[in-house]
Amino acid sequence: MRHRLAFLAVCAGALLAGCGEERPTTAYKQGKYQGKADTDPWAGEAFKNDKAAWENAIRQRNQAQNEYLRMGDGPGGKL
Repeated sequence: MRHRLAFLAVCAGALLAGCGEERPTTAYKQGKYQGKADTDPWAGEAFKNDKAAWENAIRQRNQAQNEYLRMGDGPGGKL
C-alpha cells in the first residue's frame, strides 16, 4: 500500500509540474527581420568571396555523387 501511495504521489507531481509552464511567444515587428543576418555561401575562408570557385566546387561535388558517372553507365560512359 505504501508503494502505491508513493507511486501515485510521484505521478501527480509529474503531471502538475507542467501546469506552471508558460508558452513562449515571439513578438514580431512588421517589416523587420529579427534573426541572424545571412552571408553568401562563398563568403569566408574556403572560397575567399569567389563565387565562381564556389559554383565549380558544387558542380564537382554533384558529379562525384552521380552514380551513373561513377559506374561508367552515364553520358560518355559505357552502356
